[in-house]
Amino acid sequence: MNAPVDAALLGDLLNGADAEGITKHVVGAVIPTAEGKVLLLHRADDDYLGGLWELPSGGVDAGETLAEALHLEVTEETGLTITTIGTYLGHFDYLSKSGKVTRQFNFTATVTHKSDTVKLTEHDAHLWADRTEQERVSSAVRSILATWRRTVA
Repeated sequence: MNAPVDAALLGDLLNGADAEGITKHVVGAVIPTAEGKVLLLHRADDDYLGGLWELPSGGVDAGETLAEALHLEVTEETGLTITTIGTYLGHFDYLSKSGKVTRQFNFTATVTHKSDTVKLTEHDAHLWADRTEQERVSSAVRSILATWRRTVA
């Protein structure tokens, strides 16, 4: 995995989003295994965007950095602890449940726990997805995963 993401880049990403009128910030993590599988989480069918497989992700609260939010959200959603935030993989924009223009910033991350220790709190299932299973995600997340695969090739 590449060197940890630069703190200056994190600030620039937020400033750029704000300048573009983005009103909500979200972080997402591509958490791979040595075999090239990636952790995906499944939204319950009765949830906003129900049935969607997605990366571990969550909102950035006021006063939080992207790195702080990523650490917190991954731990809250999966029980896993990030040891390193690696490469910035890009972003995508969407409308949140409340109608806010939202930008999700995506990074690679390594974690301390083994893959069988995922503890879900907001999703109804998880999957260590192989290349074929990674196609279950939205086109925006497929693009992020394609970028990730190019960085590890």
